[in-house]
Amino acid sequence: MITNLHVKNLALIEEADISFRSGLNILTGETGAGKSILMGSIDLALGRKMSADMIRSRAEYALVELVFEISDPVIIKRLTELGAEPEDGVLVLSRKITEGRSLCRLNGETCTASRLRQISPLLLDIHGQHDHQSLLYAERQLAILDAYGKDTLAPFLSETEKAYDALKRAEKEKKVYQVDERERQRELALLEFEIREIEESAVRPGEDEELETEYRRMSCSRTVLEALQRIRNLTGDDGAGDAVGRAIREMDGIVKLDTLLEGPAETLFQIEDLLADFNRDLAACSEEFLYDRETFAMTENRLNRLNELKARYGRTLEDILSYLEKQKERRDQYEQFDENREKAEKAFREAEEDLDRAAEKLTAARKKIAAELAEKISAELEDLNFLSAAFEIGFSGRMVCGRDGRDEISFMIAPNPGEPLRPLSKIASGGELSRIMLAIKTLLADKDSTETLLFDEIDTGVSGRTAQKVAEKMMRIGGSRQVLCITHLAQLAAMADHHFLITKGAEAGNTHTVIEELNEEGSVEELARILGGAEITEAVRENAAEMKALARKMKKE
Repeated sequence: MITNLHVKNLALIEEADISFRSGLNILTGETGAGKSILMGSIDLALGRKMSADMIRSRAEYALVELVFEISDPVIIKRLTELGAEPEDGVLVLSRKITEGRSLCRLNGETCTASRLRQISPLLLDIHGQHDHQSLLYAERQLAILDAYGKDTLAPFLSETEKAYDALKRAEKEKKVYQVDERERQRELALLEFEIREIEESAVRPGEDEELETEYRRMSCSRTVLEALQRIRNLTGDDGAGDAVGRAIREMDGIVKLDTLLEGPAETLFQIEDLLADFNRDLAACSEEFLYDRETFAMTENRLNRLNELKARYGRTLEDILSYLEKQKERRDQYEQFDENREKAEKAFREAEEDLDRAAEKLTAARKKIAAELAEKISAELEDLNFLSAAFEIGFSGRMVCGRDGRDEISFMIAPNPGEPLRPLSKIASGGELSRIMLAIKTLLADKDSTETLLFDEIDTGVSGRTAQKVAEKMMRIGGSRQVLCITHLAQLAAMADHHFLITKGAEAGNTHTVIEELNEEGSVEELARILGGAEITEAVRENAAEMKALARKMKKE
């Protein structure tokens, strides 16, 4: 769960530090006070995009830090697999935004925003103000069904995906043979030409590297030989060798006069030997750089030929040989064209049948899950003041089967007794969609290990008794996991285990947002503000206090 949120220099928030706890955390405040900015800061810490315009005026940067306390071993294991292992059960996500860049950190180590987005579904589930509108789209409805039945449907989905991929491979193979006889002959002639050209070139792996080394040596041989000759002139009989010889003759005349001269004489003899060895080695090296014009031309022509083949058939000689094998296989295919075409068409038909069978099994499994989900959604809707509402999930088939099967589904509802079932998109109001999404979120939350749910104005379009039902539902969810919820409803705010007030003020010409946790008295006063509007009377305060008392009683029960 989220234990702490620290925000600095983000829009109207100069600096805020909020400690959240388990249960139902409610955030209230006047419209425009900065509630959505606060929720947006959580989005920011989770790696989602945000404009640099959100940096507070005259501030150099914006910073968001989000601290999670994780105890579920399943979540810890999955995070560890993604390279985000919590330290002592704690995971710290932070993001710093400047004019030109964004710096993300995970437990103090720099990471990418995409990495934060990758792990965020394991940490919390966010329902924004407009998410309920996604219920109107068939693909979203199918995703909800698959998410609810993921454990049961996983093998069927996997089988369908594999069958679909196999069909695409068979389709690609079949297309190879969808050519007329003239085109086949033209393709066969090209294949024969390419195969012959490569085979006649007798390409050998590593040959180009050997030739390039030899070519570089031959290319610089003249320069090297001229330099070696100059060196031999300087160190040979007409150069240093002659001078050392004269020095030795001089030394022979005096070395017997004093034993002190024996050491230098020995060194001089060694110099003569070294010069002789050096010149012999130099002569041997010179032999290695002697090439005739014909050898040089042959090497150059061979290199040019290999480079021509690389330009046509592959970056390396190994690539060329691999290309040769592929072209031989294609030649065999074209030489046995009719037989191979029949095989490819048969394989394609079998792949189609395999996909149809896999899709049928997936549909059957989905229908069982759909019946269960519809029944549970109906029960949840009754809790949310849909009295005697009927809810079903309708199925229809797409003409073309995809990796996710052939199913198109439609959430159907009859909000009132006696009304026919119709698609959500035809009849559901904003308030009804909000409650249906809440029902679905409740059911999906029970299916995974996500410890935190975040609702940004889930109460859109509801009031009165319906609002009370929504509040009771949120209270029950908060009994088993952490919930963060922005609301304008007094009924929902009264259920808070922890109540936070967001206000906007001005100081020294600057507008800023302040967040504070309310005690019991402060929470009653905020409820009175929500109930009473501009004027808060004692009667309104008494009403607010009664709401809090009833909420406490309901939570105990």
